Amino acid sequence: MTDVTQILSQIESGDPSAADQLLPLVYGELRKLAAAKLAHEKPGQTLQATALVHDAYIRLVDVEKAQHWDSRRHFFSAAAEAMRRILIESARRKAQDKRGGGLNRIDLSDASPVNAITPEQIVEVDDALAQLELNSAEVATVFKLRFFMEYSVEEAAEMAGVSRATAYRHWTFARAWLLHELGVKE
Repeated sequence: MTDVTQILSQIESGDPSAADQLLPLVYGELRKLAAAKLAHEKPGQTLQATALVHDAYIRLVDVEKAQHWDSRRHFFSAAAEAMRRILIESARRKAQDKRGGGLNRIDLSDASPVNAITPEQIVEVDDALAQLELNSAEVATVFKLRFFMEYSVEEAAEMAGVSRATAYRHWTFARAWLLHELGVKE
């Protein structure tokens, strides 16, 4: 067992000091994920990478709501999901007053990460992604890791626990399915 896995087991068993030991071990990687996520945000963005890491960490390591972590990979997959949810909540808040009509073009290509689209479009993608997740959680997981966390296909495959070829198929299918659901023409 790695140090991270051992500390996660301690947190699960209710050890409050274990959470303090975990943060230094995972902070660098979580910060890297958050920084990559926010690197292309428009000027004036109020959510900073450090805040994103801390918000996600608080959601993940709540001693009062102990969660079961199977492995380091499981923890980082959950961290990616927590960051995605935080960004979606932020986008929803920003879009509340801006829900005007009209169709928007949403580019889900490899060259167009989530931070290159508007908050309104992020909300639309997330709503459609919820439907995809009902049909295929594994496909939705690969899409989330690629699109929202900007992992490479290889990294997403590792985090999702699938082969590289399967991750490519899931990514391709998810993009096509979401574009169809959103009524967008590439």
